[in-house]
Amino acid sequence: MSDAIEPSGTATQATKVLAEITVAKEEHRTANLSGANLNGADLSGANLNGADLSGADLSGADLSGADLSGANLHGADLNGANLLDANLRHADLCGANLSGANLRGANLSGATLSTASLYGADLYGAD
Repeated sequence: MSDAIEPSGTATQATKVLAEITVAKEEHRTANLSGANLNGADLSGANLNGADLSGADLSGADLSGADLSGANLHGADLNGANLLDANLRHADLCGANLSGANLRGANLSGATLSTASLYGADLYGAD
């Protein structure tokens, strides 16, 4: 897919996301999921290394064990998301909403968190 995933709340959204990730890898580019509605999606263990998730709605999503290293999450909504043991090394989280997110054991080394909201986030064991 050359265009960003269109924001929608349909059940097929997770399938579209996985298709974009697969095609992006085949084309040796990063996935463009900017502005996607991934509210409550199960992306546990997903390889989203370098993906563009800017402005995406990931509230309540399961991203446990996901590789988000170098990802662009600028302005993303991660309210209540599960990021247990996620790799967020060098991720751009500027302006992201991480309120109530589970970041236990997450790798945040080198991540940019300026103006991010971490109210009520669980950072136990995070680097």
